[in-house]
Amino acid sequence: MNRREEIKEKIIALTKEYSSLVHKDFLAGNNQNKKTWEVGMSIPYAGRVFDSNEVSAAISSTLDFWLTLGEEGQLMEKELSDFLGVYKTLLVNSGSSANLIAISALTSHKLPLQRRLLKDDEVITVSAGFPTTVAPIIQNGAVPVFLDIDPLTGNINTNDLEKAFSEKTKAVVLAHALGNPFNLLDILRFCKKHDLWLIEDNCDALGCTYTMPKNLAQELGFYKNSPGLTCDSNYIKRWTGTWGDISTQSFYPPHHLTMGEGGAVNITSKPLLKSIAESIRDWGRDCWCPSGVDDTCKKRFDWQLGDLPAGYDHKYTYSHLGYNLKPLDIQAAIGREQLKKLPQFINQRKDNWNRLRYGLADLDNLFDFSLPTHSIGLNLNKNENENFVWDETGCESDCSWFGFMLRVKENNYFTRTDLARYLDKHKIGNRMLFGGNLIKQPAFVELKKTNPNSFRVVGSMSGANNVMNTALFLGTYPGLTKEMIDYEIKIIHQFVEKNLKKK
Repeated sequence: MNRREEIKEKIIALTKEYSSLVHKDFLAGNNQNKKTWEVGMSIPYAGRVFDSNEVSAAISSTLDFWLTLGEEGQLMEKELSDFLGVYKTLLVNSGSSANLIAISALTSHKLPLQRRLLKDDEVITVSAGFPTTVAPIIQNGAVPVFLDIDPLTGNINTNDLEKAFSEKTKAVVLAHALGNPFNLLDILRFCKKHDLWLIEDNCDALGCTYTMPKNLAQELGFYKNSPGLTCDSNYIKRWTGTWGDISTQSFYPPHHLTMGEGGAVNITSKPLLKSIAESIRDWGRDCWCPSGVDDTCKKRFDWQLGDLPAGYDHKYTYSHLGYNLKPLDIQAAIGREQLKKLPQFINQRKDNWNRLRYGLADLDNLFDFSLPTHSIGLNLNKNENENFVWDETGCESDCSWFGFMLRVKENNYFTRTDLARYLDKHKIGNRMLFGGNLIKQPAFVELKKTNPNSFRVVGSMSGANNVMNTALFLGTYPGLTKEMIDYEIKIIHQFVEKNLKKK
């Protein structure tokens, strides 16, 4: 070992020791070394979960001081694409940037004109959720067409899909709400019928699976399970984020993995979309060489594109109006360690959701609780995990829950806001379903005033309004301990008892 390696080894060893002493709050909830939670301490709805491995990976990468996306980024892109079973993963600096790239890719002149997203073309999306699922549609000059949601799942109500379709419809862009897959069977059938692009916003749903009868899956062009997933030979099981043409991820701290800031664009199978998305991420350049690498194509000075002179440097040839949306290699080093923990994180999210659902089961008369898409009911059994009853389609959703949503039923005792205030008072983190009904948000109200044709609305929006007015969600993230969850259950029961007594 040379002196440089010796010094680095000592730094990494001290880093691990430091992290083990300082960062006990951020360990997984089932880690015996996690700092003990006590009543009076806050319970976040979400947060980063890490140990000394992520900290030492960041320090190791920093010591090498290759700051922009490099070897760590290339490795994480491959490891995530291998996990999902997609053609290519591109790391970006946020989930919002991932959505921007995904939708911008559909506007490329390299796509067939009949499938290219042009100005004033329409994109079907959903009315309730996070705004940056929808904003890139408008930012690219297209028109979002809002459909309502099913409050039970938080996902799109597919009944009005055909009503939303027009000769200008080019794509469907939807998020899997709170880690609950949307109705992929209906959406894929619709997209295939009308030759539409499908973008899955998978930012809240990494680790969810969707299972479909094999005959239906094969009709839609799917012939195998995602890597690492097995099921009955009569079914196809795949990760969410692998069914559409493009999917997106967020690695912001509340999400299933974190890089601090960060995200990813997943290209499921089409190489052309990969080159377009990569170009838009990397300044719009036509060259695909990684940073610090030249002449991958072996003809750097042999290209003639646009009206440029023959032989103009391919590294400075731009085929799209792009951005610079790459993360740092340090972040990718952290993300690689997080990815190793993903199976554990998925199981913990499921366990935490189940613990909340069982613990609040006696309050069904006052709250509506979420169900996975395609589930029509839940048989609760204290001695077993959840036992969902499924609809006649044969499709099932297995949720890596981002949050535990509950809706306050209409009653004379309390409102959703009353509950939120009580939870805040007891330092229990909670959130609304992001932007609620987005068309009620100031940005969209003003947009409609300025341009009445800026978006279309199909349906009553009763589901989106219901969630906007009655719903909140609690955390399911892996940093929660059983004691924290049991305290949340206790406080909600306490809240109900106090309000019922008032009447």
